[in-house]
Amino acid sequence: MKKHYQLIQKGFLIDGLFELFNKKGQPTRELPIITISREKGSGGRPIAHLIAKKLRKPWKVFHEEIVNQIAKEENLERKLVKEVDENKIPLIEELIADFFGKRYINLAAYYRNLVKILSTINQRGYAIIIGRGADYLIPNALKVRVICEMTQRVQWMMEYEKLSKKEATQRLEESDQKRVNFIKTLYQHDLRKAHHYDLIIRTGPNFSIEDAANLIVFTAKKRFKL
Repeated sequence: MKKHYQLIQKGFLIDGLFELFNKKGQPTRELPIITISREKGSGGRPIAHLIAKKLRKPWKVFHEEIVNQIAKEENLERKLVKEVDENKIPLIEELIADFFGKRYINLAAYYRNLVKILSTINQRGYAIIIGRGADYLIPNALKVRVICEMTQRVQWMMEYEKLSKKEATQRLEESDQKRVNFIKTLYQHDLRKAHHYDLIIRTGPNFSIEDAANLIVFTAKKRFKL
């Protein structure tokens, strides 16, 4: 049996054939896309929204909307899709039901819908996509990774989410491991390796959220000739 990531990449490429060429057989223009992979607590989400604000319409951030659309496509509760999305349940082949009769989406169905949604976003362009391995599925994107020192992440988590130092540290460590496992399972890649990205930014006391957004905006304008 082929691995999930092989089947997904194959499906994405087949669907993409119709996107890359117009009716006359000429390559279509690649529209600008920014993908943001980030460590929890590094500021990736506010950076994405600040980028959209600075670049202005038609730029738009896609994050929770992707989960909502997958839930709609599969006729599931949003929270059930979110559990698969955040790897809170095992990555399984078949649909399962818990003791309360809840119906979970399987991994193949989840990513079939994910690929379809990302393909649609890619056709639209002018999008900033947060997470979900979009950088592995959209070759033309400006791929950004946002990281931060653990001590700073803990401090921000304690401040903004009102957690103790122990709780913040535990939550961050769990999130880091889940995200590494999730990308490894699906794409057979290590998201921590630098060569996957065009730009890696470390936020902290010496490089603010706005500094990061400004750098990405500058790079995007140069990359996409905006």
